[in-house]
Amino acid sequence: MKTEQQYYEEAISLQDYMSKMETHKDNTMNIYEQFQMPKDDEFIQILKEKNPHVLVITEDWCGDAMMNNPILRHIAEAAGIEVRCVYRDQNLDLMDQYLTNGGRSIPVYLLLSKDGEVLAKWGPRAPKVQEFVTDIRKDLPAKEDPSFQEKQKEVIGQMTEQYKTNPDFWLWVYEDIRKEFMPAVQKSS
Repeated sequence: MKTEQQYYEEAISLQDYMSKMETHKDNTMNIYEQFQMPKDDEFIQILKEKNPHVLVITEDWCGDAMMNNPILRHIAEAAGIEVRCVYRDQNLDLMDQYLTNGGRSIPVYLLLSKDGEVLAKWGPRAPKVQEFVTDIRKDLPAKEDPSFQEKQKEVIGQMTEQYKTNPDFWLWVYEDIRKEFMPAVQKSS
């Protein structure tokens, strides 16, 4: 089985991934253009000094990836670190090592040291975004209910609207990535 570093070496850049998107490309690019990254010299400086890299497990149909990947791209560009992406459905051996509650939830961000050691994992959602998702989904009928498909489509529409327009969500993602990555990169050699 390949290592995370080997997957990284074979992956495409986040910029290439975003330019090849089909499903959520416009939304992703709008978030990328609108997100105002907080001034955070400490986090960016430590990333610059330690020079880790990030492997992303993603798919362009995923709403969470639509929102999170542009924020990660801003972090990477500010710090001058490289981010590369693999497609989840083409890399299930890798994905299945990083399940969330037993599911193949994406995106997953693997912070790798210069030597390819996994320092930290982030994803698929910031906790405050997860609270929103849990709350909005709580009134969905059972999957067997004839109205489930229609109601779920409405919920996904509401989620997508918040993901693509709510700057608070974007900031929550930034803050949670920082919270997970900063201590791990500080401890790395």
